[in-house]
Amino acid sequence: MNIIFEDKDILVLSKPAGITVNRSDTTHYEKTLQEWVEEYLKVPRVSQEEARGTRDTLGTRDTFLSRAGIVHRLDKETSGVLIIAKNPSSFENLQAQFKNRTVKKIYLALVHGIVAPEEGDIRVPVGRLPWNRKRFGVLAGGRDAITKYKVLSIKYLGEEPLSLVQLFPETGRTHQIRVHLKHIGHPIFADFLYAGRKTARNDRKLLGRVFLHASKISFTNPKTGESISFEASLPEELEKFLKTLV
Repeated sequence: MNIIFEDKDILVLSKPAGITVNRSDTTHYEKTLQEWVEEYLKVPRVSQEEARGTRDTLGTRDTFLSRAGIVHRLDKETSGVLIIAKNPSSFENLQAQFKNRTVKKIYLALVHGIVAPEEGDIRVPVGRLPWNRKRFGVLAGGRDAITKYKVLSIKYLGEEPLSLVQLFPETGRTHQIRVHLKHIGHPIFADFLYAGRKTARNDRKLLGRVFLHASKISFTNPKTGESISFEASLPEELEKFLKTLV
């Protein structure tokens, strides 16, 4: 892991693509970021059974242990900046900041087509699809979700236009950015879940991961009250791919 910043209360990482953040029943054969954090910070490991009970019935310290201080998450193939609390009080404070939507996040994505208008927001509810529990979509009964965006540039892959877009999610629903961009007809390049089977297959001949990167996060230091920001530079594989476009 690339450590961007660390003090006695928080740890800020730049997560590479390809690493699952949280341990679960489906991660038995891979090392997750949670296990790396447990080893690095020497956080006692909590079993999945204990973790399930903890989230429902126990206090902040136990929830902190069950998640190894990980306050939020990124999808496995999404790279970028991630905050970890190093103690229960910081964990509780940061959780409250996310809940109150005072944490500001910026993502970069390369999407199919020319996004118009160049600036706007997407406000449609997102929920888990009843017929496919691994995917999310725009559903009438979903949770409110807001993503603002700004087009930075238009690139071309041969004759196909691609838009490099900066995204500002105001809510943090699972797969929100990916679902919202698909909803407006501009799925993320190489998104195996939402770009469509044929499109994703062709994309992945050129880039083996979703082109989505958490580039910046701003929040309040849980102990000092100071406003702080951290950035994670675009990974090498995404930089190289951009250079192949015109």
